[in-house]
Amino acid sequence: QLQLAESGGGLVQPRGSLRLSCAVSGPPANDWHIGWFLQVPGKEREGVACIHTHDSRTYYASDVQGRATISRQNTANTAMVYLQMNNLKPEDTANYFCVARRGSCFVRPEVWGQGTLVTVSS
Repeated sequence: QLQLAESGGGLVQPRGSLRLSCAVSGPPANDWHIGWFLQVPGKEREGVACIHTHDSRTYYASDVQGRATISRQNTANTAMVYLQMNNLKPEDTANYFCVARRGSCFVRPEVWGQGTLVTVSS
């Protein structure tokens, strides 16, 4: 079974930067498109970014376009996916989840990580 483990969350000041990491393990990680969702308490989860597995095409939500970069390193059966976020704003405060999909970055995620909390505050 595919497993996703996020790390890198924490407290950061406004206009600061943060890099989130997602360790992908289990069935060949190269079969999965990996992305990030966020969730603010009381609100629905929202897609942030996604990267295709083979050609590394990337997609971003409009709210983070230009401030976020998703990247991926594949090995034989695992992968590391990173979300670099710059110029963070208080409204970026949320739980960030690593997700995995097959088919494309636009289908419903099949696998979710546990999440990592990002707090943007002075």
